[in-house]
Formats: sequence, structure tokens, C-alpha cells
Amino acid sequence: MNPSMKIMELRRLILHRNSIGLCALIVFILAMGWIETVQPFGFRFRDFTGGMVTFDTLIRIGIFTIIVVGLNLLMGYAGQISLGQAAFYGLGAYTSAILTTLAIRHDVLPGVTRLWWWPWLAILAGMVLSGGFAYLIGKPILRLKGNYLAMATLGVGVVLYTLFRELETITGGNDGIAGIPRLAIGNYELWPMERYYFLVWAAAILVIIIALNIVNSRVGRALKAIHSSEVAASICGVDTAHSKLQILIVSVMIASLAGSLYAHFQALVSPKPFNFVASVELVSMAAVGGLASIWGAPFGVAFIFIIREVLRSRMHVLLRGAGGEHELIAYGIVLVLIMIFMPQGLVRGLVDLSRRRKKGEGRVSLTNSQAKIRSWYLLKLRRWD
Repeated sequence: MNPSMKIMELRRLILHRNSIGLCALIVFILAMGWIETVQPFGFRFRDFTGGMVTFDTLIRIGIFTIIVVGLNLLMGYAGQISLGQAAFYGLGAYTSAILTTLAIRHDVLPGVTRLWWWPWLAILAGMVLSGGFAYLIGKPILRLKGNYLAMATLGVGVVLYTLFRELETITGGNDGIAGIPRLAIGNYELWPMERYYFLVWAAAILVIIIALNIVNSRVGRALKAIHSSEVAASICGVDTAHSKLQILIVSVMIASLAGSLYAHFQALVSPKPFNFVASVELVSMAAVGGLASIWGAPFGVAFIFIIREVLRSRMHVLLRGAGGEHELIAYGIVLVLIMIFMPQGLVRGLVDLSRRRKKGEGRVSLTNSQAKIRSWYLLKLRRWD
């Protein structure tokens, strides 16, 4: 089989796997939403988890999945470290909050700001503003590499967080901005929570589809080449500076979208969720799921949220008299164990574990041509990593 035929077969294989993954995710989301909405036999979602994981948590998992998908594109595929992603997430949240509350209070465009489509326009405005900001800061900071780039993004995050906290006349200071309206389509309000759940996950699935298309396109291959070696990629004709700036803008705009959805979900925005600790938590979610995997985003976010909720509600059962410090210790141990035994993340680790089990049982599930394509593909992945 010549190389072009191998590439075509590989693309079909990737498309098939991604389609199966998307279908499985959509079925799961619809099933969970149906259970919470219809409540068959009086059961709600929280009844299936013993009250440890609530429907509210599923919505937050969807919002954070959107952010981590963008972070995976930036860090996992382009290899550009970002420790300020929570601040970009906050930029979208504050833009939506300001345009939908302060604009009404101060009678800015009084005939427009009270219309149902104004909050949607504010979401788009937040994405455009965040993308423009990323363009301005991206040109100078993306010249840096490694630890210097990490420090630069950390500095940007700290500056934005400080502005959120100190510009009291605009952002409300530490108290934040309250009274953010719910999203609606005409007279149909996307609330209560059961309705908003479907909106958030529809946005998350759309972002996943866009990210998968980016990764499997010429742009995605350029990003992987940059991650492996910027010098080699540049020699091969890749405009490394332009590609890195493009993916930074995309990542920041995705984070801004998540921030706007968070603002309309909470109906309140304050600085605390957008500090440095939140940025580190986002990087942890990406690393746990798998940085070089778009599918690692929902897995990593869900794992972190579920483990945190389980420890919070059941730690006192495992250890009598346990407090918040014991939860943090247990949480840290779990993360360390995952990084030791699955250094490439849950998705890659589970796939490798499944393959080893199949080999151990002596089952052959692939034809010879498929096995050759898979080995060629794995060789390429190792080179990209």
C-alpha cells in the first residue's frame, strides 16, 4: 500500500472513531437530560449517584470541557504553555455581565439592551474582544518558549485578575456583578437548569467537532510539527509564528465562550473563579484527560469534578474526623497516581490498557492491512509526541 492510500485509510479510521465517540457522547448527554427532565419512577440524576454528583455538576463539566478543549489545542497540539487560561475565561464572563447588566442600568442603547438577542450578541462581543486581546498579546509573548512563555501567560492572567478585582466601578470589585439575565430564544427562556444543560452541552459538542476538524486538517498537522520541533517545521515551510498566534486566538475565544455561558448560568460573576489557582486546575484537567487528545477534555474534566465531589461527600466515611485538609491530600495522591501510571492521560492510558489486555488474551481483531495502518499511525504519533 502506497503512502497516499495509507493516509486515506488512516483518515477514514480516525473519522470513524470520532463519529462513534460523538454519537456515544450525544446519547449519554440526552439520556442524562431525559432522566432529569422526565424523572422516570420519581428518580432524578442525583439519585443514581447517591447525591454525590448533581445535575449542576454536569453543567459545570460541560462548561469546563469547552475551556479544556481550547487548552488542549494550545498546549497539547501546539506545545505552547498557558497558565492564564482562567483569566481569558473570566474575560468572556465579565464582558457578558457588563453588557447585559450595566448597559441596562445606565440606559445604554435602551431600545436594544432589553431585547432577547442582546445577551447572545454580548457573547459574540466577548469572543471578539478576547480574540483581539489574544492577538495583541500573542505577537510578543509567543516569541518566548518554555518556562519564559509560562511566566508570560501567568503574568497576563495575574494582570487580568487584578483588573477584575480592582476596577470596582465596572466589575464590582470582589463583590462582582449580580443580576445577569438568563439566555432566551424569543419568549422561550433557556431556564430552568434542565434547559440550560442542553445549551451548554450543545456548545461543548460543537467546540469538540471544530477542534477535531482543526486537529485533522493541514493546520493541525502544522501544529503537531511545531510541537515536535519549531526549527524543523519552519524549514518545511510552516509559518510557525502565524500558526501559534492563530491557535492562541482560537483557544482564547473558546475560553471566552465558556465564560459567557458560566456568567448566564450563575447569574453572578466575581473575580475568584478566574485566579491563578483556577488556571492550574484547568491545566490539571487537561493533563489528567490527556493533553494531546481532544477527547481527553471531557474525560479529564469529569474525572476531576467527580473525584472532588466523592471525596467531599465520602471522605469522613473513609477516615473518621476527616476535614478539608484530608480531602486535599487524597485528591493530590489520586492525581499523582494517575500521572505515574497514565502519564499521557486517561484516554491514552485506557486505550493502551485495552490493547495490552487484547494482546494478552491472544485475540486478533484487526486485518493485516488494518494492523499495518495502525502500526504506521502509532509510529507517527510517537514522533509527534
